[in-house]
Amino acid sequence: MYDTCIFDLYGTLVDIRTDEKKPELWERLALFYAFYGAEYTPDELHQGYDCLTAEMSAGKAGIRKDAHEAYPEIRIEDVFMALFRKKGIDADEVLSRHAGQFFRILSMEHLKLYNGTKEMLSALRDGGKKVYLLSNAQKIFTEYEMNALGITPYFDGIFISSEHECKKPDVRFFEKLIHTYGIERDRAVMVGNDGVCDIEGAKNAGLATLYVRTEISPKEELPGADHVLKKMDMKLMTRILLAE
Repeated sequence: MYDTCIFDLYGTLVDIRTDEKKPELWERLALFYAFYGAEYTPDELHQGYDCLTAEMSAGKAGIRKDAHEAYPEIRIEDVFMALFRKKGIDADEVLSRHAGQFFRILSMEHLKLYNGTKEMLSALRDGGKKVYLLSNAQKIFTEYEMNALGITPYFDGIFISSEHECKKPDVRFFEKLIHTYGIERDRAVMVGNDGVCDIEGAKNAGLATLYVRTEISPKEELPGADHVLKKMDMKLMTRILLAE
């Protein structure tokens, strides 16, 4: 049935928990900034981060506020660079990326693949399927997390919203992937855990859809996807995607 499988990442292939509000995060990040001459109190740094993300996201508000991706359409490294420059430090891209990744590591409670993820992706590749990623996420986080989890080689192409200035459910994001790789819509399926961003967006782009509900799915009614899994089941997902 499907030649091409397009996946969301967080909540679909990868289980992640982050907490950006914990005080120790901002205490340690303030110390990191102080190492490079940018002196902040933890509260000042936290407020500066919130203000800058809000300013950079102005006019780009998400369709819904309960998704786990906070500001997927901006480049988050620009926020960390601006925090240095507010204190007169001319930080480059490398330092700004490292600050962002340190922030991500401090915020992370856990990061792991759902059981059977690699086996499922391997089965699709062995079955001759093309496999793509379409994720509302930040490249400086996601690219490295995928490498750490060992799943990057399974994908024929990876699209991350921070690099494309648009995000799901915007049909333009789907169209960029479709046109870049010459994907045949009637032979492609979008797999995701979000009824609006993944399922509604994919349907508007003319794609088939597979919805899987996980613990970090938005609170919503089951969407009208072509296939619905009420809980994570990689074996069943594999059978659906490999069906002729």
